[in-house]
Amino acid sequence: MSHNPWTFICRVEDIPVLGSRRVAREQGLDVAVFRNDQSEVFALLDRCPHKGGPLSQGIVFGTSVACPLHNWTIGLCTGQAAAPDEGCTPKFAVKVEDGQVFLDASELATQATDLVRPIAGPLRRVLSPLPLGEG
Repeated sequence: MSHNPWTFICRVEDIPVLGSRRVAREQGLDVAVFRNDQSEVFALLDRCPHKGGPLSQGIVFGTSVACPLHNWTIGLCTGQAAAPDEGCTPKFAVKVEDGQVFLDASELATQATDLVRPIAGPLRRVLSPLPLGEG
């Protein structure tokens, strides 16, 4: 029996129109699977190239998503930020068959597993080291 290179994620209708679902991975940040108003499906690492904002919480329009943090526009086909902004989010291969959404299993396991979210904005206070106790 041959290994299936595609991993079933969900049905197309399980992804909100103009929204996304997050796919957790064993290693690395989640993958965001997006659906536009034409029911086209795209997958990007759930991380804006600017400050690491969660693209899964952004608004989808056409074949782009607006990052919820600073409104950068990221192309869903390429992961590329729209000019004048610069940067790229890793994209993942998607296959839609009979209304089912699949991602490439080897990409899920290996692609961009080393990328982490930068510590930015209000999170910096929460994540700063706690003061040492006395004694």
